[in-house]
Amino acid sequence: MTRLLAGGLALVVGTEVLAWVLGGTRWLLPASGAAAALVLAAAWLGVGRGRHRGAAEPVTDDAAESLQRWKSRTESSIQWADATRADWDRHLRPRLAREFVLATRQRDPAALAATGRIVFGEDLWRWVDPSDISRTGSREPGPGYATLEEILRRMEFL
Repeated sequence: MTRLLAGGLALVVGTEVLAWVLGGTRWLLPASGAAAALVLAAAWLGVGRGRHRGAAEPVTDDAAESLQRWKSRTESSIQWADATRADWDRHLRPRLAREFVLATRQRDPAALAATGRIVFGEDLWRWVDPSDISRTGSREPGPGYATLEEILRRMEFL
């Protein structure tokens, strides 16, 4: 639309200059009017086409798009399970701990730890416990996908 109006302005000015150079001052007003009418007609038709084109476009499926983004985030999160312990602590542990706190509604750290040991057992709780972040284990291997799957399976029952 901006290009159309800029081109139209150039057409009107060009028409006026041409009429003035050729010496036909009596044709100056009709030529400018015709050029302006041509530009307005093109703009009107362009706006009309834009409305019909917008109506014909399919409506985007926000639910499908949202599901696709969720699936992509989940797949990238699952990949962190087979990475290092530092990656697990940085990416998966906060999410798992947050979900566990929300599911159990425990705010007290001691009660949260006791509930975690009951639900997960000692072996799995150490991978969910928000206070068990390793400061030195950046190169240690993470627990793996099987551990993540078992943690998620147990969290389903909460």
